[in-house]
Amino acid sequence: MKWVIAQLVLWSVLVPAGRCAAADSIRIELKNGSERELQTKTQLERLLKSYDLSAYTFTRDVLIDEHSIPHSHPVLTLHTRHLNSDDQLLSTYVHEQLHWFLAAHENQTEAAEGELRKVYPKVPVGPPDGAQDEQSTYLHLVDCYLEMQADRRLLGPQRAGAVMQFWAGDHYRWIYRTVMQDEAQIGEIVRRQHLEPTNN
Repeated sequence: MKWVIAQLVLWSVLVPAGRCAAADSIRIELKNGSERELQTKTQLERLLKSYDLSAYTFTRDVLIDEHSIPHSHPVLTLHTRHLNSDDQLLSTYVHEQLHWFLAAHENQTEAAEGELRKVYPKVPVGPPDGAQDEQSTYLHLVDCYLEMQADRRLLGPQRAGAVMQFWAGDHYRWIYRTVMQDEAQIGEIVRRQHLEPTNN
């Protein structure tokens, strides 16, 4: 019994310490130095310390630019839109991190896209339903699926569902609706191509 208690005490010390170490290793810069960018930086730092994001960390440089649409490359860039929603900011951050994961697994990602082309031979291109081009729409079917799985692990099913429903009415609308509707089918493709970050 004493051994179990000792292990629990050690776990309670190491887990927060691990989260803080991961948070400290993320370098966050501001593009314009505005108040909203500073507030978003503080918000993100708090989230990095509150959640174990080690399984979803593939780049350690983050730029906050209130005038930019979030994107992953060449530097993971976030905007300041989600100051009132920790869940939406966390989901956006994970979404962009997952693009780095997929870029590092190019062959598997391309194979998954090829399978998805057979399932969805015609996909929307451009906002608000699709991504910037056809290839990006197929890519985002994988990325948004992985984002949904990550959100569930981090936020729980109810909060993750609320975030996904918000995205489905906001941007990449067809992509998010399809990911939620055809989760089992898309998940099978993702697993077949070994594109689950927690297993790598």
